[in-house]
Amino acid sequence: MADPPDGIVLRRHRELQGPARRIWPRRALIGLLVVLSVLGLANVFGQRPQTIDATAPAATLKVYAPARVRSGLLYEARFTIRANDDLKSAALLLSPGWGEGQSMNTIEPSPVSEASRNGDFLFKLGHISKGYIFRFFMQFQVNPTNVGRRSQNVALYDGNTRILAVHRRFTVFP
Repeated sequence: MADPPDGIVLRRHRELQGPARRIWPRRALIGLLVVLSVLGLANVFGQRPQTIDATAPAATLKVYAPARVRSGLLYEARFTIRANDDLKSAALLLSPGWGEGQSMNTIEPSPVSEASRNGDFLFKLGHISKGYIFRFFMQFQVNPTNVGRRSQNVALYDGNTRILAVHRRFTVFP
């Protein structure tokens, strides 16, 4: 049998005999990894979307998007508008929290026009007939250095008339 390499003590390294206190830091580290994995599976760190909705006599708005995400994550938000009355000039107004520390990658279908109203994002969607459903999709990527909480509010307008609003909190984990 060959001699063990320099610095290797067979009794300590192969048979794992010696001070028993060295095993507990390893077990604690493995336990921490298991706990973090279980918390991730339980959606504590986000990514699983949730639906928040608001209803008014003229329309219903549902926002389907994750409320908690991790830095660097790609995710999608879906805005579903059900028109209970004719919306002649429908528009979505998104608070700055939808753009802070994130990249807007895709917007489908393309809005009639995009603008800014008092620092908020304004997407004019055009006419939505009574009884019809309009779905608006946006894809985002969270910037890797983005961490924290912010508001991501959405308001539905018909022209200059505010119909309803959805208020939500958005959290980015490191």
